Amino acid sequence: MENIAKKLNEIAPELLIKKNESLAKYTYTKTGGNADLFVMPKTNEEVQSVVQFCSEENVPLTILGNGSNLIVKDGGIRGIVLYLDLLNTIYRKDTMIYAGSGAKLIDVSRFARDESLTGLEFACGIPGSVGGALYMNAGAYGGEISDCLHKATVLTTKGELLHLERADLAAKYRHSTVAEKNYIVLEAAFQLELSEKLPIEAKMAELTEARESKQPLEYPSCGSVFKRPPGHFAGRLIQESHLQGFQIGGAQVSEKHAGFIVNVGGATATDYMKVIKHVQETVKRNFDVDLETEVRIIGEDA
Repeated sequence: MENIAKKLNEIAPELLIKKNESLAKYTYTKTGGNADLFVMPKTNEEVQSVVQFCSEENVPLTILGNGSNLIVKDGGIRGIVLYLDLLNTIYRKDTMIYAGSGAKLIDVSRFARDESLTGLEFACGIPGSVGGALYMNAGAYGGEISDCLHKATVLTTKGELLHLERADLAAKYRHSTVAEKNYIVLEAAFQLELSEKLPIEAKMAELTEARESKQPLEYPSCGSVFKRPPGHFAGRLIQESHLQGFQIGGAQVSEKHAGFIVNVGGATATDYMKVIKHVQETVKRNFDVDLETEVRIIGEDA
């Protein structure tokens, strides 16, 4: 890895690189092993340089946003982890808001509010980044990113720059072309509408209160763990299986919201994986329903 880091610095001298960096610092669960090389680009050009380098040199590359709906296994990640959190510019053109991949969706929704633009209120409590939101077509309270997404600038795994229109992203429930083709999001544009600031603020306050009253925000977690199975609600199936409070190590099925697994202290990613497996097996046995994970699980076992 020393040689790879040296080559990267030759290609992009300003690139920030950390070796053997703990990924527990960058995930909402506060778990996860180390990255061989943790690379923090500040510009789209740096991102492209790293992606092209990894493609040409056959170096494993993993993209990391702000780690909100993610579990990194305890064995960590080999090769390069590309952390896009510093690509967080947000700006407006007419009724369009442009946001960098690393911008937090909550910040984008607040920016829209401050500009009296409506359409992103539903995102005021989604903790993910813009890139992650496009990857999984994030949504909450009846809204999805695809509802207001206009276009996006992405890179292919070979570092080729593409400009995608909304239709190109083929977004559906918790899925998009970004995930399917492993595109790397650089920037997204959201088409919004002019409105009055007060009703936007009121809607966001209402959704924030609903979120805070129902979700276990007092503990680290990876957010909603399971996708909604057809005809059911994952949280309800878990609750009716009497799994709330079930715990392995420091990972516990939340007593406040059954769809969340929280770190009540000292949890490892392995604890999380064991709890997820137990929940899936129990719900399958009780209701013959397969719970599919919504959370992204990456890395190697310890």
